[in-house]
Amino acid sequence: MTTIQTSHRSTTARVRARTHRRQGPARWVVLGVAAIVAVIMLAPFLLMVLNAFKTGADYSSNGPLSWPAEFSGQAFSHYLDIVNYPRALWNSILVSTIVAFAGAALAMISAYAIGIGRIRGGGPILAVLLLATMLPHEALIYPLFYGSQATGTFNTVWSVIIVFTVLQAAFGTYLLASVMSTVPKELLEAAAIDGANRWQILWRILLPVLRPALSVLLVFFFIWTWNEFYIPVVLLADQSSQTVPIALSTLRGQHNIDITVLNAGSMLSLLPTLVFFLIFQRTLSHGVTAGAIK
Repeated sequence: MTTIQTSHRSTTARVRARTHRRQGPARWVVLGVAAIVAVIMLAPFLLMVLNAFKTGADYSSNGPLSWPAEFSGQAFSHYLDIVNYPRALWNSILVSTIVAFAGAALAMISAYAIGIGRIRGGGPILAVLLLATMLPHEALIYPLFYGSQATGTFNTVWSVIIVFTVLQAAFGTYLLASVMSTVPKELLEAAAIDGANRWQILWRILLPVLRPALSVLLVFFFIWTWNEFYIPVVLLADQSSQTVPIALSTLRGQHNIDITVLNAGSMLSLLPTLVFFLIFQRTLSHGVTAGAIK
């Protein structure tokens, strides 16, 4: 018995060694290609950081690809003098957070009616919602502009909160309805037999199943709303209600633009979303993995 086990172990070791030798060159090729792609993707961000710490004279003399003669915070101070960054940062955080949670909640309730309630015309409704997410914002801006004026929300953050909550919820409804349709009917019937009403089924049975998908939607809704530009730049003309991307666009003058200040503002605009992504990276990866397994 011992001889057989020893022979089996030696055979397994030889197979692993052969597999390792075969995969060795291919693995290094894949790692090399991945490293090259990573460098290409990181190059714009590295240039942004380098140019953000340059002075205007240094940038004009040596160009965008040179190493800073000295690391200076002049561009950041100039940017903070021009733009009310704390106010814009607070507006972006407020809008993105409310839209993320309100859009996810609205999507969950709407998907519950379509995916579980099996309402008539559920398929065409999902098709319309999916089509709404594909429409370019240029096609929506006129009704949204006049609608915000009619409701008195123009030049307030609530105009973009309402708009993006509905737009994000349309995509979320399509996604969550697909997830809910995979829930076994027997599980829902058993909960109903035990006396659970519709809200109890939603909160106690479906919510644990939907938690990974909801966590992914929250992260995506926050980042998507944070980066939105076209609709907010039209609906938020007042400087006190502008978000970070709109405040960054005010640096572009009619005839000239300070590249170092623009890079400094871009860096400050990117940092909050980068920190948010790093914090919720584990939540995002777990949500995607759980969805793939299910």
